[in-house]
Formats: sequence, structure tokens, C-alpha cells
Amino acid sequence: MPMIDATIAANALPPDAEAQLFKDVTDTVVRIEIGDAGNAKAQAASWLFVHRADLHVGGQAATAPRYRFVVSVPEGQFDPDRRRQMVAGVTAAVARAENRPLDDVAGRVWVVMLEIPDGSWGARGRVVRLPDILAGLLGEGGHAEAMKRLAVRAGWE
Repeated sequence: MPMIDATIAANALPPDAEAQLFKDVTDTVVRIEIGDAGNAKAQAASWLFVHRADLHVGGQAATAPRYRFVVSVPEGQFDPDRRRQMVAGVTAAVARAENRPLDDVAGRVWVVMLEIPDGSWGARGRVVRLPDILAGLLGEGGHAEAMKRLAVRAGWE
């Protein structure tokens, strides 16, 4: 389902905190997308790619870790409320990973949300559409939920 690109400096966090951060971010994305972070099918389809980067702010080496998460999902998955939840949830996960107050880390976390146009998402050697994805993950009712989300997105409702 989601493809998450996490950009983080090497050694920004201890290994166990980093592993927990990536799990927390994945759980947040799955929960917001389909309502159940424990959905085994959705977890198996959620990939997080780690990119290591040296970061400069204003042309100078950053003095504290910065985090960028790019969350790509099929079209229809985000509405304004889900976007707000995504930013808040991912930022809170970073605060937990650093064991610091939210206000101490919020200015160092960027969350970019991308919706891939329906029909432009491919997996298993074929194009997959949101109705197929949600039907596979949610079972009965998944197809109808996807069609509802796409209709709202297109302004049909």
C-alpha cells in the first residue's frame, strides 16, 4: 500500500530507537489509510525505504538531526483530516524516538504526502487500482470504500 521514503542521517538515533521509529511511522500510515495498524496484509504491503543523508541548513552542517518522510499512496487515500493526522502522527513518532518533547522536534520533521493517480500504481507486474487494493486489504466493503474515496476526490460527491 504505502511507499514511505525516510531520509535520516546515519547515527541520528540509536539503532533500537531508529527501528522503533520506522515501525511507528509505518503503523501510523497504515492506521490512517485503512483504520487498522494491525492489518497483516497492509503491513506486508507497506514498504519503508531508508535514505541516509548529510544535511546542511543555510549552507552549514545541521547541528541536530532532521527527518524527512515522503509517504506515497494511491489516489483517494488522503483527505484534509488524514493529512493532518499523518503530519501529527509522524512528528510524534520522531519525538518518541528522540525521547524529547514534541515542540523540541517538530521544527526538524518534514512530512510530504503524495497521491499517485489512480491507474498509475503498479505491483506484482500489473497496474493496480485503489478499489482492487482496498478490496484485497479490507475484504467485503473495501471496493465500495475505494469508489467512495475516489468519487469524493473527483468531486462527484
